[in-house]
Amino acid sequence: MSDSRTVFVAGGAGFIGLHVVNQLLERDWKVRIFDNMWRGDRDKANELAKTGNVEVIDQDIRSGAAVAAAMKGASHVIHLAADSINKSVADPYSSIDVNVVGSHNVFATAADQGIQRVVYASSASVYGDPEKLPMHEDDKLNPLTPYCITKRTGEDLLRYYERRAGLSWIALRFFNVYGPGQKTTAYYTSVINHFVNRLRNGEAPVIDGAGEQSMDFIHVKDIARAVVLATESEKANAAINVGTGIDTSVAQLARILIDAIGADVEPQFNPREVLVSRRAADTTRAKEMLGFEYSIPVGEGMTDLIRFEAAQDKK
Repeated sequence: MSDSRTVFVAGGAGFIGLHVVNQLLERDWKVRIFDNMWRGDRDKANELAKTGNVEVIDQDIRSGAAVAAAMKGASHVIHLAADSINKSVADPYSSIDVNVVGSHNVFATAADQGIQRVVYASSASVYGDPEKLPMHEDDKLNPLTPYCITKRTGEDLLRYYERRAGLSWIALRFFNVYGPGQKTTAYYTSVINHFVNRLRNGEAPVIDGAGEQSMDFIHVKDIARAVVLATESEKANAAINVGTGIDTSVAQLARILIDAIGADVEPQFNPREVLVSRRAADTTRAKEMLGFEYSIPVGEGMTDLIRFEAAQDKK
């Protein structure tokens, strides 16, 4: 597959990747999914290949030769492949191999092959615990886990290849992504699933502390739209927050899910010391550079997620 609008998507069979690929196809892109299928959905990727506009390559970004061969003929690159935060703490060796060595293979190859744009899935976790809200792209970075450190390293590598080879890039700092098909490996998605499972069983959600810790929940469809906008954007060479700008506390999340399920319960609070961290994105740069604003409010998105999961349970 070679075309003036062909995107090489590393991690294209994953949770976010499949949403991105579907939106790319709606915009008449040709897509080359490059995924080792460790967390990817091989069946869904192969189903997309039947459109004739998607090619699926089952390979690992840690193989520089495989990346170089698969990227030939592509015009753009979207890099979503990574080990998760939890995996990085449990096995930092693997995560640094995937998230640093693998990312370098993607970026160096893109620079060597004259790729027009690289869009990289970075993370709001590069900020660490923020000193103020909303969190702005120029704020101090203080990554706390191997995953977060590797995401900042990825951004630094992009800047290096911009200087060395004129690479055009955008690093999207995703905030708390949720939606249909989400994995349970992140703290906040496990909180969502824990609450939902209890509510389905007629039990009240249990909240540690006062539930003041908060997240900026951004729906995966909005994330995918931001990725496509970054791929097509005339502006480049910057890190950009992708969030709603709204911090939703764990206590508020519990109330949203109670209302979405229609349960007649009240949250229970488990009094104990909890490290309260809060997150909310400054979204100014996303509006200015990409024309991006979120479209799915958290209440609506969580309600849709519950309906989706209920439908899956019936299958």
